[in-house]
Amino acid sequence: MIPRGPADPDVSPEEVERRLQARLQELFDRCRPEAPLRVDRYYRSGRGYYPPEEAGAERDLFAVSIVTVEGDRYEVGDHTVRFPLHSLSKVFAYGMALTDHGPDHVLERVGVEPSGEAFNALRFDQRNNRPFNPMVNAGALVTSSLLTGDGPAEQFARALTALRIYAGRDDLEVDLDTLRAELLTADGNRGVAYLMRNLGMLEGDVEAVLRLYLEQCSVMVDSGDLAMMAATLANGGANPATGQRALPRARVRDVLSVMHTCGMYDYAGHWAFDVGFPAKSGVSGGILAVIPGKMGIGVFSPGLDVYGNSVRGVQVCTELSERLGLHVFATEAEDELLSPVEDGS
Repeated sequence: MIPRGPADPDVSPEEVERRLQARLQELFDRCRPEAPLRVDRYYRSGRGYYPPEEAGAERDLFAVSIVTVEGDRYEVGDHTVRFPLHSLSKVFAYGMALTDHGPDHVLERVGVEPSGEAFNALRFDQRNNRPFNPMVNAGALVTSSLLTGDGPAEQFARALTALRIYAGRDDLEVDLDTLRAELLTADGNRGVAYLMRNLGMLEGDVEAVLRLYLEQCSVMVDSGDLAMMAATLANGGANPATGQRALPRARVRDVLSVMHTCGMYDYAGHWAFDVGFPAKSGVSGGILAVIPGKMGIGVFSPGLDVYGNSVRGVQVCTELSERLGLHVFATEAEDELLSPVEDGS
């Protein structure tokens, strides 16, 4: 169950559900009017980034989903619209690499320090000869290369199986049009990968590693999938709806720690300070956020800010943190999640 607020310890399960759905709808309605000056760009595979004035129907797409650690689901908006995982896939590749090799070996290859740079910056931890962290592109290429398997096909099959366990659905698939578009426009990542191999940071066939990474990025999900994947992490690595284990409990802490400090690109420090719970964003407009022991949050809205994070997604998570007391350092008295909803609030 979601922990009950101290002000109303005897609230019924039905009232819990009503309050949470009501609060979610209120939140959605407040965040729906997107602040146009904060939207810097949009992204589409094959097209790349484009300015707000060239956007069409994607301006209005917006969904918020919540899944509790008991498997209860709450959704509003365009929660059936699918989009590519893109950088959100980095979370799950990192978890697999940790499971396959252990944290000590992975740490030798990929650091855990915020880079302070954009996610696609050509900059490395030169002191340790490794990418700064697994949430930037360079780090994700290395963690993808660490996935065990008899060749790239088996490596990706394992990655896709893991994603399906996280989401609790067997029909997650790669969108081949997205993959083709990403492969045709991947010169930046290709250059980073070849440079890392030259510096001894990356081993193996660069083109195979690049394709493996982009295949993971091209898996299609909706906001409900993101919320269930986040809830799996919130639930100690076991999917709350199916009970299947996606990640060993001992590795969940490692993944959430890096998400908390590095998951929101070069906005990560502000995020940790203002919002205060682990999250990861992607250029398709998705944000995956984890409230350990309570719930997972999935938000989708394609309008991006200057950091590459969803404008509405950041607003949703900020309000959840502030209004509901979900910051990891909030006191129990600040947890307003289950306090009564006032009419007209």
